[in-house]
Amino acid sequence: MEQVERLLSDPSSLIALLVGLAVFATIFTLLPSLGGDPLKNRMKSVALEREELRAKQRERLAAEADRKRSSLRERQSVGMRNIVDRLDLRRALADENTVNKLRMAGFRGQNPLTKFLFFRLVLPFVTLAMAVAYIFLLDGLAAQSVGLKIFICILAAYAGFYAPILYVSNRTTKRKKSIQRAWPDALDLLLICVESGMSVEAAFRRVAEEIGGQSVELAEELILTNAELSFLQERRAAYENLANRTGLESVKSVSQALIQAERYGTPVGQALRILAAESRDMRMNEAEKKAAALPPKLTVPMILFFLPVLFVVILGPAGMQISQQGGIFGGAERNVSASR
Repeated sequence: MEQVERLLSDPSSLIALLVGLAVFATIFTLLPSLGGDPLKNRMKSVALEREELRAKQRERLAAEADRKRSSLRERQSVGMRNIVDRLDLRRALADENTVNKLRMAGFRGQNPLTKFLFFRLVLPFVTLAMAVAYIFLLDGLAAQSVGLKIFICILAAYAGFYAPILYVSNRTTKRKKSIQRAWPDALDLLLICVESGMSVEAAFRRVAEEIGGQSVELAEELILTNAELSFLQERRAAYENLANRTGLESVKSVSQALIQAERYGTPVGQALRILAAESRDMRMNEAEKKAAALPPKLTVPMILFFLPVLFVVILGPAGMQISQQGGIFGGAERNVSASR
């Protein structure tokens, strides 16, 4: 008892005892939270496992769907290829110019060429059958003569024959516009990469990553050029292929500058700086041309839409006042009757 009284009377012993009790209470209080609720932990693990199973199931279903679509496309392409090879349409309807146009439109390889030739063969008969069914079976254009009906059917067949050409031309135009809009910015980025000490391959790869948000087509061409620079025996062929696939003079100028730099060892940065300035000037000139062409284009819409609304706003209150007074001569008649 004397030792207990001595411990209780000693301040250091009391502080140590209180600290120990505080630590024990803290551990006892935080122990359940540190261990966690077993039920919640089980539910969390089950939820994670369920999400993993769902992801695996979605991947499996997506792989099966892709396999089915690929097999269907392969069967279709095989059927088209057999028809094209049997009729020898490549010799009759295709040449090097056709292949270049398909490349400029973004279609590379033999499969797009096969589809192009197949649709040029099939679409005339389809459009002819539709025109014949509409005119002769559904009695369309009943008031016209038989000769005119036959002429319209022939025109429909010609339209089906040239429809793939128009489609490829439209795709080529859109692709060129997209590349042309993003090309000055791509040249600026390429100049920065080259002057920072990067190689041409690394610069093309970096510019493709940065320019993809502005023009996917240009990023695709740069990535393809980077791959050709790595695999082709002559780097000149890769630059020439880039110019041929795009079909733009600005891209062709840059390709020639890169070819000369590869051949003679001239600095690339100075040439790229000059070409980038020229590309920006060309883009500004195109914008100024479009701005100068706006007034003639806005004349007809202003006459048709703005002027009638303006006349209604100006003459509307006057017309309402005249109608309330009984017409133009109503007020004069009232004045005459009042004077009498």
